[in-house]
Amino acid sequence: MKRPSQETQVTPLSIKKAAVLGAGVMGAQIAAHLANAGVQVVLFDLASQDGERNRIVNTALAGLKKLKPAPLASPARLSNIDAANYDDDLARLADCELVIEAIAERMDWKHALYDRIAPHLSPTALLASNTSGLSIAALGEALPAALRPRFCGIHFFNPPRHMALVELIATPATDAATLDGLETWLTTRLGKDVIRALDTPNFVANRVGVFSLLSVMHHAAAFGLGLDTVDALTGTRIGRAGSATCRTLDMVGLDTFAHVVRTMQATLGDDPWHRHFAVPHWLAALIERGALGHKTQAGLYRKAGKTSEVLDPATLDYRAATGAMADEVAEILAIEPAAERFARLRQSRHPQARFLWAIFRDLFHYCAVHLASIADNARDVDLALRRGFGWREGPFETWQSAGWQDIAEAVAADIAAGEAMSDAPLPAWVRDGRNGVHTPAGSWSPRQGDHVPRPTLPVYRRQLFPDGLLGEALPIPETSGETLFENAAVGLWRLPQRDAGIGILSFKTKQHAIGREVIAGLRAAIAYAEQHLDALVLWHAAPFAVGADLQELAAACAAGDFEQVDTMVRDFQGASLALTYARVPTVAAVQGMALGGGCELAMHATARVLALESYLGLVEAGVGLIPAGGGCKALALRAARLAGQSATPTEVLPFVQDVFMHLATAKVSGSAQEAQALGFAREHDTVVFHAGELLHVALSQARALAEAGHAPPARPRAIPVAGRNGIAALEMTLVNMRDGAMISAHDCRVARALAVALCGGEVDAGSRVDEAWLLGLERRLFVELLKTPETQARIRHLLDTGKPLRN
Repeated sequence: MKRPSQETQVTPLSIKKAAVLGAGVMGAQIAAHLANAGVQVVLFDLASQDGERNRIVNTALAGLKKLKPAPLASPARLSNIDAANYDDDLARLADCELVIEAIAERMDWKHALYDRIAPHLSPTALLASNTSGLSIAALGEALPAALRPRFCGIHFFNPPRHMALVELIATPATDAATLDGLETWLTTRLGKDVIRALDTPNFVANRVGVFSLLSVMHHAAAFGLGLDTVDALTGTRIGRAGSATCRTLDMVGLDTFAHVVRTMQATLGDDPWHRHFAVPHWLAALIERGALGHKTQAGLYRKAGKTSEVLDPATLDYRAATGAMADEVAEILAIEPAAERFARLRQSRHPQARFLWAIFRDLFHYCAVHLASIADNARDVDLALRRGFGWREGPFETWQSAGWQDIAEAVAADIAAGEAMSDAPLPAWVRDGRNGVHTPAGSWSPRQGDHVPRPTLPVYRRQLFPDGLLGEALPIPETSGETLFENAAVGLWRLPQRDAGIGILSFKTKQHAIGREVIAGLRAAIAYAEQHLDALVLWHAAPFAVGADLQELAAACAAGDFEQVDTMVRDFQGASLALTYARVPTVAAVQGMALGGGCELAMHATARVLALESYLGLVEAGVGLIPAGGGCKALALRAARLAGQSATPTEVLPFVQDVFMHLATAKVSGSAQEAQALGFAREHDTVVFHAGELLHVALSQARALAEAGHAPPARPRAIPVAGRNGIAALEMTLVNMRDGAMISAHDCRVARALAVALCGGEVDAGSRVDEAWLLGLERRLFVELLKTPETQARIRHLLDTGKPLRN
């Protein structure tokens, strides 16, 4: 089913409670992500016949706490999930607005389950299957007629929290308005990038992605390449995921991959590539002996102590993983533009280069032949592979960037020469003189014989700068805004068409590191906003900021200019305070990493709007320092505030202990929700699930604060601190850790300085200090640590190697 081409009104879905049927790997993780979004979830599976009735589900829930990457954004979210079973609890479906079926890929099992649950569903409940490739129309045939308009496919990708793609698949009976509402809800509430897939085997992403994996294995064998060499060639260097090919298969599960391939083999008999839809005999043998990948600790790779070993398909034994890309091929892949890079790949006789051309050629060929039958348009294919498989570019984007007609001629020549995996001819539209499939007017749709624009559901207005494909003409910050002020490190701009009264400050430094020019630009932007604007938002693409510019600190250390360091830190603290006490509201729009100084700036804004996938932490201990941009002061204030809300308002130490170990161990939150629990963000801060909506929400929050009559907070003047008693208590823990060889002597020194800063210095417990005292304390301790050879060595090592030093 196509999306509407004209913008339509969509009735928002209100889903407060959902059920997930099936507590396997996918079902449990889908339940977890619903719980992340604040939905109350009932997770069902078979009843245990001995002992605890919900043992299967409870085991799955316990497993969620151990999985990596974490399916739960915060451990507390687990309380949103209730365990249930099909024998005792089907009545609990009655008040669920959404029911997602995620049981094993057996049509008969799914039909039998639908028969059991249908009488218990609300007359307005939506039912969706998470099948990865079975026919949605065939699944829907088992449902009562009244339920069919509320049934569709909703295919999440593993792991559901972290993979952005969801494929939405309609049946002929699915109600169009229901589908629009579900797409809207999935986008905003769960943070997903939704494509409407056709009801064909394996839909879009798996159909193309699994073919690509099969093609890689086919050509690896043909060119005699080891599996570790394949991974060296098919990772980030060609725009694919860092897990490349074989490590991706281990992550997915070799048995899961084999099941998807069997589905293709069984249902795609007329596919010109059908003879290739089979797993290699060596992979089948590996599955037979139970080596399934990460979940069994052995698959195509395994760990032998600290060494990574890779399978030798010829012997089914493991060997040390030493595969590497040849220098000649690395030089080719570094060539820009892409057209010259692909021409050189085709010309090279090196086996690795020939392998790379072959896998690209057959991918382009497959996508061109099947575009009309698997997707509405080329954009959906490219976005599916980007979002579902972690590719930097989709296949059609890569083809277009490499010169459409040149590649088309090369593919056609290889087909004619019998070198391609199939002799299927390229469709006529490929060679009709076009320069590609993505244009400012839209993306090519063979089904419609035209270029079709992006979907126009109102929810997409919330994404002010959507991630565009090559050839599209989407708005970008650099050309959409009006510049108000800039220096080499920051730019202050606004979107007059959105809200001319709100300034947007964006950092321009590498990884948005915070140096002197950033601080100067921030101070200038705040001053400008106070004079000419209603509010200020800090926003740019991820990361928010990786911390202070260590190059500047290292240079000052090398020159022995610690007075300059003191001035730099004082200026940083001044910028933090300016964010807090500005006469206009300041909103930090955070996504990705906000570490060290980046975290401190976010903490000092009036409010924060955080993408769910935001990772905040005060990590200075890793380089032998403590937070000194106001971070220690902010957490000391937090401890005093929490103590004041307790039964013993002068006992601050328990609330200092709460954060001390997090800072001493450089802990980084695993999500925005965890950042709130750790104290790096406030409980009332807004968490946005789709990072593309972050700026929209931040601008709305800033406007609301301004309209509410924002006034800066009063400066705290009598802050109770834990004092020397608190320092002594924290130091006892450190001494035990040092004597047990858990931390080094310098780790202990750094952590003690942290304890001093958080406890307000060597004063009596319960003493009251002011903000300036706390800032001066953290600044002095920071400079003292920076003077030590151990801290200087840590900074230098991190700059030289990108890795922390333990000394």
